[in-house]
Amino acid sequence: MGRDQVKFCENRVAIVSGAGRGLGRSHALMLAAHGAKVVVNDLGAAASGIGTDATPADDVVAEIRAAGGEAVADHSDVATWDGAAGVVQKAIDNFGDLNVVVNNAGILRDRMLVNMTEDEWDAVVRVHMKSTFAVTHHAANHWRRVSKQGGTPDARVINTTSHSGLYCNIGQTNYAAAKAGIATFSIVAARELQRYGVTVNAIAPRATTRMTEGLLEWTPEQLENRKPEWVSSLVTWLASTQSEGISGRVFEAWGYGFTVAESWQHGATAEASLDPTTINDGIRAAIAQSRPNAGINIGEEHDP
Repeated sequence: MGRDQVKFCENRVAIVSGAGRGLGRSHALMLAAHGAKVVVNDLGAAASGIGTDATPADDVVAEIRAAGGEAVADHSDVATWDGAAGVVQKAIDNFGDLNVVVNNAGILRDRMLVNMTEDEWDAVVRVHMKSTFAVTHHAANHWRRVSKQGGTPDARVINTTSHSGLYCNIGQTNYAAAKAGIATFSIVAARELQRYGVTVNAIAPRATTRMTEGLLEWTPEQLENRKPEWVSSLVTWLASTQSEGISGRVFEAWGYGFTVAESWQHGATAEASLDPTTINDGIRAAIAQSRPNAGINIGEEHDP
């Protein structure tokens, strides 16, 4: 984007976790292109969460600066309490404020439920859920202090859920559970933080990155519509002041469109009874009158 074009994130300070590669990198670059000052957080681990490497975050910062933007790198593990507190403080120390948090850090350790190890469960839930909670917690406390001092934060939290969490992909009980938890976390946090001028939303991206490579064979059209930039466009809008008043929503995002994912809805009701031997017909009738669970593809439904 040329320097003379409108940048509707001008001077907004953003943290993007997991920003060294894939979707996070795309988010950081687009936010910076629209004028945001970005803290590029990335531990530099492999997709499985193993190892560390400062290079990915440093390279994104260098790319942003080369284009005339402002950014600093952060290599901390935001799934730790101190790491999450530190990245929030780094934004404030370097840029004087914090307006946007994009919680994007994540790993994969896919395995069928019966074969999954305790470590594979714990590692995935920790990176996805704890990092989302911890960074949001420390950012929210900053915004609460600003609000109590008479300020108006007009802040944004954008969390990353997944179609696997919303629509239940097999072989990913750890990842799906964490991502479904993030979607619900986002809705609850939106209700809690609105009093401080903070909106909270979640995105379920469909993009080709190192996390999804090899899952399927994509056609050229599908590859085009799975470019991370489609998702980053929605993230950048949500980060801007234009998204004022939009909170507690979950969006599916890719080149085919931005879809509002509707949460759990009340279905049919069966008459209650204290005698469990009498409820079979009523429960089965209620199930028959209720919509099936949505499937992994838009418009698809399936029975459990």
